[in-house]
Formats: sequence, C-alpha cells, structure tokens
Amino acid sequence: MFRDGLLAGKRVLITGGGTGLGKSIGRRYVELGAELVICGRRGEVLQATADQFERELGARIDIHACDVRDAEAVESMMVRIWENGPLDVLVNNAAGNFLARTERLSPRAVDAVIDIVLKGGAYCTIAAGRRWIDAGRRGTVLCILTQSALVGAPFTVPSAMAKAGLLSMIRSLAVEWGPKGIRLVGVAPGPFPTEGAWSRLMPKERHREPVENGIALRRVGRHEELADLCTFLVSDNAGFITGEAIVIDGGKWLQGAAGPSAVNMQNWSDETWENLRKPKS
Repeated sequence: MFRDGLLAGKRVLITGGGTGLGKSIGRRYVELGAELVICGRRGEVLQATADQFERELGARIDIHACDVRDAEAVESMMVRIWENGPLDVLVNNAAGNFLARTERLSPRAVDAVIDIVLKGGAYCTIAAGRRWIDAGRRGTVLCILTQSALVGAPFTVPSAMAKAGLLSMIRSLAVEWGPKGIRLVGVAPGPFPTEGAWSRLMPKERHREPVENGIALRRVGRHEELADLCTFLVSDNAGFITGEAIVIDGGKWLQGAAGPSAVNMQNWSDETWENLRKPKS
C-alpha cells in the first residue's frame, strides 16, 4: 500500500508540525513523496525540524511561524503558502492540553486550549476550504483528535470540548463540501508517547500500574503506526472515506468499556478458571 511516491504531487500543511506526532506524520509524508509545509508558534523549532528533514531525507520543507489562534495570522499564512502553489491536504494537528480540576480553571486557561484546537482548526479549515472551492479544486482535511472527542474526559475538559467540536466540524463539512470534492476525516489516537504531552498528561501519579495494562494489546502505540494511518487517509486510496474518525488505540477504549471486572479477569490464573468449572456443592 505504501509504495514509493504514494503522496507525490500532494502539497501538505501540518499545523504544529515541528514536534511530536505532527513531526512524525510529516516525516512519513515526505518519505512517500509529499511536498511538506509545517507551521507552529516557535520558528526555531520549525527550522530545526526542517533542517533535520533536509539532512536525513533530502527534502526542502517550507516553514511558517504562525499562531493558529489568530485568524488574521492564519489568513496571512495561507496567502503566503498559496503564492508558491495550492495545498492539497491540511492536517489540523496543533493542540494544547493539561491536567486540571475543572472548577479551578480560569477563563484564560480554558481559552488557551479551545483557541488552539477548535478555533485554530476552524480558521485553517475554512481558509483552505474557501480557496479550494473558489478554484474548483479537490482537497482533504485530516484532524488529529483524541478519544475524549468521542466519550469525554474528566480533568481535561477544555480539550475534550474542543476535540468534540472538531469532530462535529468533520461530520458537518463532509456533507456540505462533499459535492465540491473535499473530504474531511479524523484520527483518534490512544497512547502514543511524546516528549511534551506525555509528561504533562500521563504523570506517574496517574497510574498505580503500568499504562500498558489498560490497553488490550498490552503496549503503547508506535509513531510510525499512527503516521501510516494518517498517510492512508489523505491518500487517493481513501478517496471514498469522508466524515469518519478512525480510532487507533490498541483496544484501550474497548477494554475500558468492558469495565474493571473484565480487566481483572484477564489476569486470572489457570487455577482460578479451573475452579470456576467445578460443580458447586
């Protein structure tokens, strides 16, 4: 499926593409022939990633320092990007999140997350979509969600709200823009460790036992696994998929839905199971 040149001819913008999952996705896109554009708030981080990809992959990466919370900054960035050619794919990856008791959150703390995730995602999507529609071009928007978009999440409520908003945007615009040849899809990752978000959201105090025990496959995800799914969804191979969000979590969500008793039963010994088979007196 992931043949050389799979994404050749596609120009892709990844927001928050200088670090973490966005960087891993961008690397895979470049490996498969995409022309990559990345944006983020810290120009030096973007430049470091661009330099690394040029050294290791021989690809020139277009970078734009942009705060996606600022609608005017997003529009200005899109103008600059389109001067060198239109985008084919937008990946809404920029995010912010932290653990907190919701009743202690200040309005500024709420805005800090919602403005990046929801407003930033909307600003970028509308700016790209308008240009595609005006030019009669097809396009694809991929949103990196979280499982909280599907089921909610205590102690990360602003992120859950914002990601759920992006999921609603995906489903809404899939219908509105579908006749114009524009697809919108999402990915809801489970545990994929990163240097930044993982340390903030998964401190040792949060788990009495290894994180892997809460995942059906008993391991965390590898970045290349997520990147491959994100590659498929923006490729022409997925041309009939729109309005959907794909969960990639090693069975974490389903194991949690099964309840704590099912998790405990996975750890029962053979002796315990044999005792259950014995007739009760």
